[in-house]
Amino acid sequence: MASSSFLSPDQAMKHLESYKHSDGLSVRELMDSKAQGGLTYNDFLVLPGHIDFPASAVSLESRVTKKTVLKTPFLSSPMDTVTETDMAIAMALLGGLGVIHHNLPAQMQADMVRAVKKFENGFITDPICLSPNNTVADVWAIKEKFGFCGIPITDSGKLGGKLLGIVTGRDIQFRPSSATTESVMTQGADLVTGPSGITLEQANEILRDSKKGKLPLVDSEGRLVALLARSDLLKNKDYPLASKQADSKQLLCAAAIGTRLPDRERLRLLVEAGLDIVVLDSSQGNSVYQIEMIKWIKSEFPQIEVIAGNVVTREQAAVLIAAGADGLRVGMGSGSICITQEVTAVGRPQATAVFAVAEFARQFGVPVIADGGISNVGHIAKALSLGASAVMMGGLLAGTTESPGEYFYNEGKRLKKYRGMGSIDAMDAGTQADQKKLDEIDNAATSRYFSEGDAVRVAQGVAGSVQDKGSLRKFVPYLYAGLQHSLQDMGTDSVAIMQDRAFSGELRFELRTASAQIEGGVHGLHSFEKRLYS
Repeated sequence: MASSSFLSPDQAMKHLESYKHSDGLSVRELMDSKAQGGLTYNDFLVLPGHIDFPASAVSLESRVTKKTVLKTPFLSSPMDTVTETDMAIAMALLGGLGVIHHNLPAQMQADMVRAVKKFENGFITDPICLSPNNTVADVWAIKEKFGFCGIPITDSGKLGGKLLGIVTGRDIQFRPSSATTESVMTQGADLVTGPSGITLEQANEILRDSKKGKLPLVDSEGRLVALLARSDLLKNKDYPLASKQADSKQLLCAAAIGTRLPDRERLRLLVEAGLDIVVLDSSQGNSVYQIEMIKWIKSEFPQIEVIAGNVVTREQAAVLIAAGADGLRVGMGSGSICITQEVTAVGRPQATAVFAVAEFARQFGVPVIADGGISNVGHIAKALSLGASAVMMGGLLAGTTESPGEYFYNEGKRLKKYRGMGSIDAMDAGTQADQKKLDEIDNAATSRYFSEGDAVRVAQGVAGSVQDKGSLRKFVPYLYAGLQHSLQDMGTDSVAIMQDRAFSGELRFELRTASAQIEGGVHGLHSFEKRLYS
């Protein structure tokens, strides 16, 4: 063909408009074919868009309940080998949210929530105080138990008493244990205080200029009303994405409970400890137990937001939304250690489940959380493109330094245990944890699957191990940066814009054959090393 018969480059965009169909499929076209069956994340790709911004400009801010917005759309799963205190703290510092499991006594779970809430404060409104007659030994005991010094000394030994001084770690160095706090405390002109009623910003400025570790706040009569810690200033600098309450600046914390009567008392303890969000933990959320629990929570603790589930259909979602759910957890049988689909023949492929529930729930302003089936950054991006506001991860976070359990070695590899909450191991652990309260508290691992009274326990999960992933403080930033690059390739600079374009049909998708999936992975090499980040 002669070159003169070609269209000019300037006509390219205009000529594109003459095509009857855009490349790829809309998200509804991708999901509407009944013949192809349900889809998993590996069954499709998102087609690229136009890039006119750097990856660093991509906002991953997302709403996980009707009121709660996170800087990163990451949640850790409420599993006893994934989320306890350390994981919940790290997830919140890094912009996500940790959900503390309930396969343990209620008081122990409440103590974990309390530890998260105490980790980073704005104004500490209930500081530990001592009297002038206490001793250095008492200060060391507090440091050993809670990990900090900086103890205000008041005439009554309580908050509200007249402030006399403060005892720091430096004050008690090389001092005999029998010495009184009055004899070692910082006082007088060396004691820097702030007036009650000042803003957190003003208090931080005083603390910054004073170069002190703690700033007591006192009223006009010199009575202690609150405390501020320099360590929290440093945390603010090191973790700018941290998930915090707007008023108190404490880290956000979520916890799971079951749906039976004893869980109501469990929730009371969690609320007293400072809980922000409760996750109703059930493998099948469309039950009378969960509906009644949602309604009870909304009447008893209206300030607590409820994430309900798990669901995989619009019908299930409608029931829980009508009951008052603030968010929905989507997934049934898609986790790497879950065998629900195999054992019960009930469930749904995860990609199809996420889209169906998200498309329905977004009409009511109820966010959905994709729970299960996430094994890499690409899966996170696909879940969000189908309408999920966030993803909940278990196996992807198991094996990190912050996950519960001890490392062990097998064939030269450093591993940690990881088990499904429906595994026999988890059921046994829950029973042992509550042995003294079996008449009062249901075993979390069995109640989650409605099997507390079964003579024969039917496992819906397995126990295994995962390789050491290092610290969450390196792993989550890798997930964050990888997700930013994914959205950049799609041509969208925020999660909200990506989802709007997906549901409007502007963002396009493509199905993948089995051979296409092989092509998209590493292939054709004799050997290779897969390093995900450095």
